[in-house]
Amino acid sequence: MQKKIDLVNGPVLSSLTRLAVPIMATSLIQMAYNMTDMIWIGRIGSSAVASVGAAGMYMWLSNGLAALAKMGGQVNVGHALGASNSEEAAEYASNALQLTLTLGIIYGLVCILGAKPLIHFFHLNQAQVIRDAIYYLEITCGLVLFSFLNQTYTGLFTAIGNSRPVFLATTTGLVVNIILDPVLIFGLGPFPSLGIEGAALATGLGQTFSAILYLIFYMVAPISVKFRRAYFKPDFALCKKMYSIGIPASLNMALPSLLISSLNVILAGFGQSYVFVLGVYYKLQTFLYLPANGVIQGMRPLIGYNYGAKEHSRVNKIYQTSLILVLAIMAVGTVLCLCIPGTLIHLFTATPATIKIGSSALHIICLGFLVSSVSVTSSGALEGLGMGLPSLIISLCRYTLIIIPLAFLLSLLQGASGVWHAFWITEAITAIISYWIYHRKVRAL
Repeated sequence: MQKKIDLVNGPVLSSLTRLAVPIMATSLIQMAYNMTDMIWIGRIGSSAVASVGAAGMYMWLSNGLAALAKMGGQVNVGHALGASNSEEAAEYASNALQLTLTLGIIYGLVCILGAKPLIHFFHLNQAQVIRDAIYYLEITCGLVLFSFLNQTYTGLFTAIGNSRPVFLATTTGLVVNIILDPVLIFGLGPFPSLGIEGAALATGLGQTFSAILYLIFYMVAPISVKFRRAYFKPDFALCKKMYSIGIPASLNMALPSLLISSLNVILAGFGQSYVFVLGVYYKLQTFLYLPANGVIQGMRPLIGYNYGAKEHSRVNKIYQTSLILVLAIMAVGTVLCLCIPGTLIHLFTATPATIKIGSSALHIICLGFLVSSVSVTSSGALEGLGMGLPSLIISLCRYTLIIIPLAFLLSLLQGASGVWHAFWITEAITAIISYWIYHRKVRAL
């Protein structure tokens, strides 16, 4: 199980793909689960979908908070291991686990004790929807600590160059979740019918099972990083380094949501069909960017480890190899959006007018796919180097500072199509900025 990849001496392409492929497969299974989960919940009724949508926002926020400990721990553990300092790696891992436990417990308690006001924030107007949303939030966040632990273990195993346990633990947890969904929702066999509470319990138990499996992997097969009781105390210097990476990473996860909300406001003035098309695009984008994100997640620990080992020429080679892979992936996405945009939109709607709007949008937006490879790769590489703030600056350019005002201005000049043009123009500008930021930072190493 602990068949670790040689992060310093192995062929770059082989090491990168061996790290990235399990991560891609995990993401694909996660997406399949999300679709299956919503199908089961949808069978309860539309009110259940609304309840899960409201309560699920706080689970999404928890992922951003958990990323603080995960990213801060992963990158610094990689740097320490690359420098052959196993004790420092253990310090970072132990501090990351301590931070995970603290944040997970506090967040869980806040969501349980404050479930009613948190759900009332959405101004839902149906008593059943409100009641179900509160139940769902209380149960899922009551077990949210296991979700936090899973992220930290994911960071630890990828930092040492072994993403197979990540795939196995996550996949097993998702399979448990998928099996338990119908059993607990509808009451199969000896189990009672729990409805929305059953869906929440299935989600929490799936996360719990993954965390247990991670712990088994950690205890049964020795790995190069161990949690040590002596380091289970706050270390200001270590925490500062972890936060400098983790906080920007957490903010990066929130920016796409801010962008979607802002663009929805602009597009709503032209009709709900345009808002619908934007939502469809982001669903498609998840699939299109999935392999690219796998490459970036595989690249991050690889760069971190080699940076710690002071293999700067290899860091540059990893960056270049990753960029080429992401470019190839995005080229495929561009071809699909140019050649079969109608087919892609038809997966979500059969309305001819909406398909026409969506096809036009994909034709325009995909013009920025290739150049986006530069900013996506540079941002991930900077995170691997422990430079969270420059990575955040790139994300701010992609998701807020450039695209939102540009979309508003172009919408006044060209209507809804101006919003679509804002995507590729933003990607082109951000690619130039990110290329300059990355190479400026690398030269300073």
